[in-house]
Amino acid sequence: MKKFIPFGVLIIVIILALIFPSVTLTTVKDSKIDSGDTAWLLVSTALVLIMTPGLAFFYGGMVSKKNVLSTMLQSFVCMGVITVIWVIFGFSLAFGDSIGGFIGDPRTFFMMKGTLGNATWKLAPTIPLVLFAMFQLKFAVITPALITGAFAERIRFNSYVIFLCLFMICIYAPLAHSTWHPDGFLFGKGVLDFAGGTVVHMSAGWAALASALYLKQRNDKAHAPARISYVLLGTGLLWFGWFGFNAGSALGSGTLAATALATTTTASAAAAMAWMFFDILRGKKPGVMGACIGAVVGLVAITPAAGFVTIPHSLIIGIVAAVVSNLVVIWRTSTSIDDTLDVFPCHGVGGMVGMLLTGVFAHQNVNSGNTTGNGLYYGETHLFFVHVVTLIGVSAFAFFGSLLLLKITDMISTLRVTPEQELAGLDVSQHDEEL
Repeated sequence: MKKFIPFGVLIIVIILALIFPSVTLTTVKDSKIDSGDTAWLLVSTALVLIMTPGLAFFYGGMVSKKNVLSTMLQSFVCMGVITVIWVIFGFSLAFGDSIGGFIGDPRTFFMMKGTLGNATWKLAPTIPLVLFAMFQLKFAVITPALITGAFAERIRFNSYVIFLCLFMICIYAPLAHSTWHPDGFLFGKGVLDFAGGTVVHMSAGWAALASALYLKQRNDKAHAPARISYVLLGTGLLWFGWFGFNAGSALGSGTLAATALATTTTASAAAAMAWMFFDILRGKKPGVMGACIGAVVGLVAITPAAGFVTIPHSLIIGIVAAVVSNLVVIWRTSTSIDDTLDVFPCHGVGGMVGMLLTGVFAHQNVNSGNTTGNGLYYGETHLFFVHVVTLIGVSAFAFFGSLLLLKITDMISTLRVTPEQELAGLDVSQHDEEL
């Protein structure tokens, strides 16, 4: 019977598509859609999408050879599964009419109704609403994909698909709504998250830690990375796509987008060098893996701050995040926590460092949309205090919520592969394919 469940889901999707074709165009009087802003967001949407295949190469190159294809597919499948959920009701959960400031009404944009034509989003009045929806979709796609590095080499693929659906609905959508919707709870408290430090990286990082703890250690933890060249390629694609991730989050093609692009590349460069030099100080030789991981940590850390801080402060954010994440990786290796690809130290901790330093270095002259106030560096404490409290609350929500979802998934479909399947490798045991 279980074999027919996926087919049944596809039938339901087809029926919904036939019943709700969304052919009606929305016509809004005095719409102010701008061709330049629209062009930039079209490009940014494509840039953010390419980050997920980039992540597939980044993670795929780090695991053992017998698990490369499975690890890469875990990222790639998000582009299919999350897109379908997003179109049906996911966009509504994240950006629909607010229910208590924590979640959107799933009926608001059900099957993308009301998004075609010249309708716009409240905070992005110069781009079409359907483009805003597709741009935000790419963030929802990559977030659960980030988690996969924590349980790589030991999770059943079918169970993983169930978990990523639950995570998107129960963890990602509420955080996106609370943080980015004008009626959201965290938005109302003045939390600044320019492009997803809280919504994307902290949520994925804490879910990764929960996953590593729940699935426990691999039976064989000793392995050599399959292809470091894949890691380098993945890093390049991630860095390239991140310009759409951060600069696109300006939701226009003006000076704020230029600022976000500049802070993004400088933070990543500083973090790559900091990670490599820190390794040298510890007596290690400079390596490709270290430089690549450092660059990604810098990109993670600058994400919440990209449109709120100056370029000199972006250098500090990159350097601090690289050193702190490196130290957490060292700590993690001394414990029994088997976070395979160090998702929590890099994405979770990197996101938290970025969030806290946003509360330190943010200034209203950089972004007039910042109505909360200036950061601790400028002598104001309110913004920093708000971010500290939010960090604690979001961390607890993402960690314990993910543990609950893992348990529910495990009850529906066993999460962990058998020791024999793990020994054979997930490429063969889950997909009957080999690299």
